[in-house]
Amino acid sequence: MDRGRSVSAGPLEQLKVINRAQMQAGQDWIRSRGLSPQQAFVLAHLTGHPGAIQRDIAEATHTTAANVSGVLRGLEARHLIERRFEAGDERSKRVFATDAGIQLISGHEEAMIAADESILAPLTPDERIALQALLDKITAGLPRLGES
Repeated sequence: MDRGRSVSAGPLEQLKVINRAQMQAGQDWIRSRGLSPQQAFVLAHLTGHPGAIQRDIAEATHTTAANVSGVLRGLEARHLIERRFEAGDERSKRVFATDAGIQLISGHEEAMIAADESILAPLTPDERIALQALLDKITAGLPRLGES
C-alpha cells in the first residue's frame, strides 16, 4: 500500500497532506528565486512596509534583531534591499526593498493561487462549494492564524 495515499487516513490527516503540498509549492517558488524563506518573508514585508526599521522587521518575522541583521546583510549584498538613514538621525536606518527585490518577490501570491487551483483541480464547482461550507463550519470556532 502507498503510505502517501492511505485510504484509511482521516480527514485531518488529509488536510495535513494538502497543507504540505501548499507549503512545498511556496518553498519551491522561493527556492527558484535563490531566496531562503526568511529572505522572502522580509522582502515581502518590505514591499508592504517600505522604510521599516530593523526592530519592526524582527517583530514581524518573530525572530531576533541579530537574525534579521544577517538576513538583511544577505539581501543587501544581492542589491535586493537598501538601508537609508532617517532624516536627521544617523542612528536609525530605514530598510527598503529595491526595484530588483520587489521584482524578484512579485508573483508569489499568483503562484500560490495556481498551486491551490492545482490542488483543487479534481473537484467540480459544486464540490468546491461543499468543501468550503464544511471547512467554514469546522473552523468557525477556531482561532484564526495570528490569534491566540
